[in-house]
Amino acid sequence: MKGSNCIEKFNKEGFLYFPEFLSSSEIADIQSKLDEIIDGRLQDIPSGHIKYEDSVNKEGIKMIQDLHVYDAFFKKTLFDSKFSALATELLGEPVVGKTVEFFNKPAKIGKATPPHQDGYYFMLDPMSAVTFWVALEEVDKDNGWVSYVKGSHLNGVRAHGKSGTIGFSQEIVDFGTASDLENEEFIATKPGDVLVHHALTIHRAAPNSSLDRSRKAMGLIYFGASAKEDLVAKKAYTASLNK
Repeated sequence: MKGSNCIEKFNKEGFLYFPEFLSSSEIADIQSKLDEIIDGRLQDIPSGHIKYEDSVNKEGIKMIQDLHVYDAFFKKTLFDSKFSALATELLGEPVVGKTVEFFNKPAKIGKATPPHQDGYYFMLDPMSAVTFWVALEEVDKDNGWVSYVKGSHLNGVRAHGKSGTIGFSQEIVDFGTASDLENEEFIATKPGDVLVHHALTIHRAAPNSSLDRSRKAMGLIYFGASAKEDLVAKKAYTASLNK
């Protein structure tokens, strides 16, 4: 699903779902590289770029940030791939690849991802950015499926406050309005399926309540070339997190 229909739907609803965007062999390559990093190269990554579900005992990896900085495979995935091509198509301008991230919700302890807008963190003008979410294994309501609020990207940035959730420090403070719930769509995915959303699209993810299933995914973020970061506001925001 590409072309004008794809762009029209994205502009209207704020997100798209692409079943089987990646082949089984492509997913296997990603998983193999992640296993290599997790099993033998975590010491090469700054501790600030690794988040654990249990931060005290460092158990249950929840997130690894900036994989493209530490591995050539993920660098190519970010800058020269079908992801960068689709991001360019959706935003209607050249794009700048910003990061590749690994996400996981460990079985039984994986916490919910609070409702938020990526654009709140990005602080861009104009707000030209997209995020891809790539399922690396089967995801459903039991192990942490993702949901989007259709059309929410058209209503600007909502008020956010501290969430207390590791890796997702902010959440929308008034989420749960009638409009939010009426327009929310939960999406079950299989390995290789891809979701992509606008930076202002409200989304969240359920906790992992399953007994023996993880919920692994990969994220990629692209900014449009026209987007400029408010560095002063971003610095102030970062400082506020340490108070």
